[in-house]
Amino acid sequence: MDLIEARDKVNKLLVKYETAKYQYETEKNALKSLKQTKEYVEQAQQIAQQIAQQIQQQAHNKIINVVNKCLETVFEGDYGFKINFERKRGRTEANLILLKNGNEIEDALNEDSGGVVEIAAFALRLSCLLLSKPNLQKVLILDEPFKNVSLRNIEKVRLLLENLSKDFNVQFIIVTHLEALQIGKIIKL
Repeated sequence: MDLIEARDKVNKLLVKYETAKYQYETEKNALKSLKQTKEYVEQAQQIAQQIAQQIQQQAHNKIINVVNKCLETVFEGDYGFKINFERKRGRTEANLILLKNGNEIEDALNEDSGGVVEIAAFALRLSCLLLSKPNLQKVLILDEPFKNVSLRNIEKVRLLLENLSKDFNVQFIIVTHLEALQIGKIIKL
């Protein structure tokens, strides 16, 4: 009987061994598969980050070009605009910076002309319209715009609006009392 009991114990241990061996192989193959999947995910993440960076750069260039074109047209090169991108907590933050004669303006709302800020803000709104996906109807409604722009620069603003309308195929609807900005089809109320 001792031999039979010993044989049963050995057989039970062999079954446990084969089961453990099978589980080990299964887990080993699953780990290998997970490692491969992890590599694919990391590669996909790198591709997605590269694409996002390219799209961000294209949007950046478009915004910078529109804002600088507007500022240059009205203020003849005294002002510029740039965007600094900063990665924080897994997100990209954009810092919008106005420049005067190549120097950063710390607090544009309080340190400089409201007209400059108004032109830059207008250009940013226009950039958003131009970059929107899906493409929106290119209509921008402006209520009493450019009231902080000096009267000597209003004619430049009028020319800017006419050029932007042609260059970007944008329609501007302007509610204003300034006769210099009453261009195109005029409806008086």
